[in-house]
Amino acid sequence: MIRRALLLGALAAAGSLLVPATPALAQMHHHAMPSDSTASRRHAMPEDSMASMPMDDAMPMDHAEHMGHGGSMELEAMYGSYPMTREASGTSWQPDAARHRGLHVMRGAWMLMFHGFADLVVDDQGGPRGDEKTFSGNMVMGMAQRAAGPGRLGLRAMLSAEPATIGKNGYPLLLQTGETANGRTPLIDRQHPHDLFMELAATYSVSRGNRSLFLYGGLPGEPALGPPAFMHRFSGAAFPQAPITHHWLDSSHITFGVLTGGLVAGAWKLEASAFRGREPDENRWDIESPKLDSHSFRLSWNPSPHWALQASRGRLNSPEQLEPEIDVDRTTASVIVAADLKPGHFESTIAWGRNRNRPGPTLDAFTGEAALEIAGRHTLFARVERVEKNELFQENDPRAASVYDVGSWSGGYRFDVWRRGHVAAGIGILATIAAVPAELRGDYGKDPTSTLVFTRVTLR
Repeated sequence: MIRRALLLGALAAAGSLLVPATPALAQMHHHAMPSDSTASRRHAMPEDSMASMPMDDAMPMDHAEHMGHGGSMELEAMYGSYPMTREASGTSWQPDAARHRGLHVMRGAWMLMFHGFADLVVDDQGGPRGDEKTFSGNMVMGMAQRAAGPGRLGLRAMLSAEPATIGKNGYPLLLQTGETANGRTPLIDRQHPHDLFMELAATYSVSRGNRSLFLYGGLPGEPALGPPAFMHRFSGAAFPQAPITHHWLDSSHITFGVLTGGLVAGAWKLEASAFRGREPDENRWDIESPKLDSHSFRLSWNPSPHWALQASRGRLNSPEQLEPEIDVDRTTASVIVAADLKPGHFESTIAWGRNRNRPGPTLDAFTGEAALEIAGRHTLFARVERVEKNELFQENDPRAASVYDVGSWSGGYRFDVWRRGHVAAGIGILATIAAVPAELRGDYGKDPTSTLVFTRVTLR
């Protein structure tokens, strides 16, 4: 009864977020965009004065964003002559108006950015296949860039302590599938931890006006496939759990061996990647051997500061460790909307993914998620998912290869109770109803419900 009451309260608070984006845009506060000239976009403040900023003059990203829209300083992007807020995980794009949290400082010729968060989560997954666990999801990332020759050199690093704070067996998450904890059996109804090394990458770009060419290499890194990874898009970052559509959309965000080349022309970006198709194994502490046996292409379009659209296609060679004979053709499409409304900052993502197994079935997934930040302290968030899965039972079960259409509805709320300098701490709750077909109710129960209570500390 307590779980159901918490569930209904969270869904009622957050359910109204998943509304069509177009009416909301009528209430946007429009920002003036920088001019098309490289000088006004990338050097609004003289380089000498930027380089002389002391470490104590570090500013939070929210302030930097505001200045970038017509203020005295425009932070430079890694891959082209556009606002830095457009860049998300890997080489992916989000709207220019998106929230891009982080701490920025100048150190000589280098511009540095730091971001990170840590959740402490009490997870109670309901139904016969549910479980309980207390764990910490976390990451810390840093980026550095500077002028180098005719272009810009960039360095990116992202680390996570989840191999220790979550462990090999992951955390309970109904209907989640993908990867393994021991190299022999798949993880089912559990979410695997991230690797210690999530990204170690270098970039180089050359810009002329609103056009640019760039190169990205990572071990590990993220290929040009899918929307921004869920923990990097504002609409998904507030959730203390991963989406169950993860392995249809953005599971390649940690790939051991990536080379990407791209062309930016104004609001358009075309890029291609060669990368290692195999997903990380159960040894989460190491760096695995690189291999460029898979490829992908992605076309991105940001028609205005408030929209980011992408379509991508990839061929993954033997992505699953436990099914090495199966290759996957992955197709994705997504739309991200960001807007400053009267109540606060709003972002939503709608995404579709298709995995065509060769050999095997073709499986589709859909997710819609949204987040609304009010007065800088209150965050409402919601997610709806629907996905076709054929990995819900172990190999010795006669239903192991059967395809089931499953889904979930989630809603949550977080309140930042404490802020000091560039650090904020909050408490929150997430409630989820899992949707399973009638033939699975004997295993999962009817509409099993789950609750996660969490605290979050984040660098702003």
